[in-house]
Amino acid sequence: MAHLSENDAGAGPPPRGHRWAAFRQTPFWPATVLMLILAAAAGLFAGSYTYSMANPTPRLIPTAVVGQYEQDRGRAFLAGLEKALDTSVRVHPYRTRTAAHEAIEQQEVFAVFELRDDGRNAVLDVSGASGASVAELLTETAPAVGEKLGVHVTVHDVNPLQEGDPRGLAIFYVSLAAVIIGFVGAIQLSVHARSLTPVERILFTAAYALLGGFAIAATVDWLLGALDLPFAESWSILALTMFVSGMVFTMFNTLFGRWAMLPTWGLMVIIGNPSSGGAVSWPLLPSPLGLIGRWLPPGASVNAQHTAVYFQGHQHVFPFLVLGGWALLSCTVFWVWRHRHPGGREKSAVTAEEP
Repeated sequence: MAHLSENDAGAGPPPRGHRWAAFRQTPFWPATVLMLILAAAAGLFAGSYTYSMANPTPRLIPTAVVGQYEQDRGRAFLAGLEKALDTSVRVHPYRTRTAAHEAIEQQEVFAVFELRDDGRNAVLDVSGASGASVAELLTETAPAVGEKLGVHVTVHDVNPLQEGDPRGLAIFYVSLAAVIIGFVGAIQLSVHARSLTPVERILFTAAYALLGGFAIAATVDWLLGALDLPFAESWSILALTMFVSGMVFTMFNTLFGRWAMLPTWGLMVIIGNPSSGGAVSWPLLPSPLGLIGRWLPPGASVNAQHTAVYFQGHQHVFPFLVLGGWALLSCTVFWVWRHRHPGGREKSAVTAEEP
């Protein structure tokens, strides 16, 4: 024993490589990794939302024009508006105001400009429902530009927001709820119902999506009265959004295991929500976000819900194709690599449970 003690006393501290390997076997290793990841995620979260929403600046505003806009005063007014907004006003000429207003309903333009009385008067029809922030900018800027040029500008909001949604943010909030609860639900299934088979996991994801979508729509419309929803259509959009969000996490859980939260949070929250156009209209978003957002589930959900609420009868198929594509992709990846998903039951266990 004395001999062993002398050897131990003279051995000194273990080599650095051994200490590193020993550290990685302790609970301090994953805790340290999570600490660094959470710190980085906090910075990315704040940065992405600040970059896209803190100082919205118009990049391109599609505008319908009718009447005598080609006269000198009309051209000068549009040029002055571009200079005042520091943006490009993309002009779409229409023969009649009716055709121009139909373009608003189709969400092809954000405003209609008509020059009258040889350029002495102008009418600017904005659409608050198309984008509250864009309509507000045009309402404030156009009369000031007209005053400098000797043009009297009258502004009308031809498609205003609902009374319970004066800033146009309610749709963003309900879509955000569907996205976050959608993947949180999938996380909870993985924790508390780990032994679900692949088919059962998909079915339960669809089930809580249907119930959750109904709860969101009922709360916002029936309980709070914030929005007058086309209930069945809004419910289906919210349910589809929750299902897609849940299956996106399930897909990443299949591919990356316990680190699935990282790509899910990055795709759906860090990139998807700020670029959705729900809080800031897409003409005011930085150009890359305005393009990317339409192809991600949060942006597709906001677009579909926005059209359902404010442009009834003019729904587009594109956002549903985006949501359907993400649902198909995530379900396919999960099903093909289901053996890698950290859950499920062995076949023998399933057989034993059957009566």
